[in-house]
Amino acid sequence: MRRRGDTFKMKIIVTGGAGFIGSNFIRYWLDRYSNDEIVNLDALTYAGRPENLTDISERHGQRYRFVQADIADEAQVTPVLESSRADLIVNFAAESHNSLAIVAPGRFFRTNVIGTQTLLEASRRLGVARFHHISTCEVYGDLDLDSSDMFSEESPYRPRTPYNASKAGADMAVRAYFETFSLPVTISNCCNNYGPYQYPEKLIPLFTTNLLDNIPVPIYRQSQNRREWLHVLDHCRAIDAVIRRGRAGETYNVGSGIEKSVEEITELLLRALGKSDNLKRYVEDRPGHDRRYLLDSRKIRSELGWSPEVTFEGGLQETIEWYRANPAWWRPLKTEGPVREDAWGKRT
Repeated sequence: MRRRGDTFKMKIIVTGGAGFIGSNFIRYWLDRYSNDEIVNLDALTYAGRPENLTDISERHGQRYRFVQADIADEAQVTPVLESSRADLIVNFAAESHNSLAIVAPGRFFRTNVIGTQTLLEASRRLGVARFHHISTCEVYGDLDLDSSDMFSEESPYRPRTPYNASKAGADMAVRAYFETFSLPVTISNCCNNYGPYQYPEKLIPLFTTNLLDNIPVPIYRQSQNRREWLHVLDHCRAIDAVIRRGRAGETYNVGSGIEKSVEEITELLLRALGKSDNLKRYVEDRPGHDRRYLLDSRKIRSELGWSPEVTFEGGLQETIEWYRANPAWWRPLKTEGPVREDAWGKRT
């Protein structure tokens, strides 16, 4: 989707913009494109925090507007799209916590599949110029720990958990609306993100905040399972590249090539915070715990000229310092998480 010069005002709807990646994207976009306007449509489930964007409301005024709405509810979605006359929709809205998907799978399929289809249908009827869908590396399944393979955009989908399956279903809906209705869509499948404002249920913020309070960290017994890590601002830059230069109907993998195991991440956090190994506590793996993901991101690098700018070491240290400096943001959330990661062995 090409911008018509610096004076063109683009109107954007960001769904799920009160969450981790969505709020970082809104901040990134409004700071970068001074003429654009964003409507943030978010249902404010437990991981959507309006306070993630307090500074945006203060700094950008009328260029930013928040609407509380459920993307799976057509009666809520359609009026927002009609009134905003959006040029672009960026769909971050999703239930995304694999552990919660095991105990409440229905809410994942409702939001991630039905919600995405509801947005697509409204976009089709209203003639939205571009629909960009945020997806995950997890739709491809997992890899052996000793494998040299990577997932490309042509890899088959083999999801192993309810969350992964619901995201795969959403991707398929997006593709179907391009093939059947010629809705201009793009998809980006990204590796694990980290950075500020990430709800403390995910690995890095959970372990960082636990260690800051001298609380043991729950490490799955399969602690050598690996993930590919990307700073959230590099993800925002990748989405920007896809929106501005990506081809309609295409999928782009977004990866850093940097892999770290759970054990390695734990050791890095312990050393950075000066904590003892005594704070490590091994717990049973959650069901369907994937071993390894690694994306082949040559397509976005060669076609769109994107590459990561944040080093893992520097990004991790900045993230640790953000959580150290913002206990008022994360400490109230520690008792709100819907799943205990140390209780899988106790379930029947």
